Amino acid sequence: MSVSILILTYNEQQDLPSCLSSVQWADDIVVVDSGSTDDTVEIATKMGARVIQRPFDNFAAQRNFGIEHGNLKHDWVLHLDADEHVRPELAEELIEIANANPKKAYRVAARIYFRNQWIKRSSMYPCYQVRFGRKDHLRFQMAGHGQRETAPTNEVGVLRNDFDHYSFSKGIANWIEKHNRYSTDEAMHIIADANRPIGWRNLFLGGAVARRRELKRLAGRTPLKPLLRFIYIYFLKLGFLDGAAGYQYAKMMGMYERMIALKVHESQQQTETSPPTQS
Repeated sequence: MSVSILILTYNEQQDLPSCLSSVQWADDIVVVDSGSTDDTVEIATKMGARVIQRPFDNFAAQRNFGIEHGNLKHDWVLHLDADEHVRPELAEELIEIANANPKKAYRVAARIYFRNQWIKRSSMYPCYQVRFGRKDHLRFQMAGHGQRETAPTNEVGVLRNDFDHYSFSKGIANWIEKHNRYSTDEAMHIIADANRPIGWRNLFLGGAVARRRELKRLAGRTPLKPLLRFIYIYFLKLGFLDGAAGYQYAKMMGMYERMIALKVHESQQQTETSPPTQS
């Protein structure tokens, strides 16, 4: 038994070749493209991938579409973005798990690279997300700008090995542009979640996943989150040991939190000043 690979793309002619090269051990690669206008589709086809297309609305819907309409050859599927590479040791582990079937889905950590180095500490490694699972069980739903699995926690395992994430491959301007969009999604998520009480039981007695999610919700209501995010990354997580790259990354993550906070504040002000609806 082997593994199917599902890759999301939109104008990824720069990054896609390296991503595809890292998964040539797989005999089933599907690219879910969002209407690229560059050579993405041609590159994918030339390197042996099958391409299906769907207009982008959100990451979760794209991944679910790929699972449901990609005619995946194998029961197990690995989800990637074009700027992510599968390390050889991770490939071996994926095949091993696909043959053993111990769980229905797995979390995997990313090694984030910035300024040509792995920023292990400032990227808060290991930060896990579910990317590998059985196609008949693994589905996603949106949470802020990202996606979250719907599988029960007790059916989700953790992989020993990581993948590489080159999130700055297109430069800092591209990173800022993406995080401007992401900050809007995160702000809307915080506003929609504002009236939901904090799950204190999960915060203190829940498992690691439940605790992390409640901490994120609690942090979203903290006025000093941009500053606290920088302090947490740079000092508490020892980001200063990553050198200049660690400092710059911590500053950018603080800036990202500031963008979110400003958009939440702006939306709340607009709501307060909007004239009442007349019946």
